[in-house]
Amino acid sequence: MTVSGIIGGLLLVLGAAFLLLAGLGLVRMPDLFNRIQAGTKATTLGTLLTLAGAACLHPEWTLKLLLIGLFILLTNPISSQVLARAAHRIGAAKSAKTTLDRLADDTEERP
Repeated sequence: MTVSGIIGGLLLVLGAAFLLLAGLGLVRMPDLFNRIQAGTKATTLGTLLTLAGAACLHPEWTLKLLLIGLFILLTNPISSQVLARAAHRIGAAKSAKTTLDRLADDTEERP
């Protein structure tokens, strides 16, 4: 086995671990807003690590995988922000442990 094959395999396993943790975060987090954060951050990193591992194993796919990774880096954070903002606007329930709501502070009417 080559060095790039070993690195690719490790990146694939690490990416799969982050994707697993993202799935657990969706189940364990107390409210919608925490679930969005856990799902987005961990799936972005997990997917990028998986793509990097695939690029190490198949160098001829590198350009395509790089474009996919760039697309994910641009769309995942934006989509999670839009979903959280929409949930906030319709009044989605927050966890009792939530102590700070900066979006509500920003949207309050000022005198």
